[in-house]
Amino acid sequence: MQLVLDLTRAHIRAGTGGPFGAALFDAQSGELISVGVNLVVASHCSIAHAEMVAIASAQQRLGHYDLSQAVPGGCVIYSSAEPCAMCLGAIPWSGVERLVCAARDADARAIGFDEGHKPSDWQRGYAERGIEVTRDILRQEASALLRDYARHGGEIYGPKEH
Repeated sequence: MQLVLDLTRAHIRAGTGGPFGAALFDAQSGELISVGVNLVVASHCSIAHAEMVAIASAQQRLGHYDLSQAVPGGCVIYSSAEPCAMCLGAIPWSGVERLVCAARDADARAIGFDEGHKPSDWQRGYAERGIEVTRDILRQEASALLRDYARHGGEIYGPKEH
């Protein structure tokens, strides 16, 4: 997780996007497969969230849409925050078998990000699909990165309310 938070911090300092980072690892060997940072603003692409970037990069690198088939030891994704509604749906489709997150949804919402509609029992839904979830790993450090991003005028974006 420290790698993800360091990547997120560097991304914020460079001014190249939102305050989110992710990395995919082979769960068995610990080998780093791919990394992703939030590129929504820089790429003018609303789906370029850190988890989506890391997943797409891994799928391209490994040549398969189902990471559970491409990596015999299974894949774990580390994310600087709990997934938004979009990423919440993408993770099971990708074949990732474990999610480790730092900041909570509430931490992202506290600085103004709208994480979309997510069921309150999303972890149970993941468990039913065989996806293990570990939360709050380095949460305080991740939350501080979010607050620093907002305090320094980082762009806050998300779905519009109607």
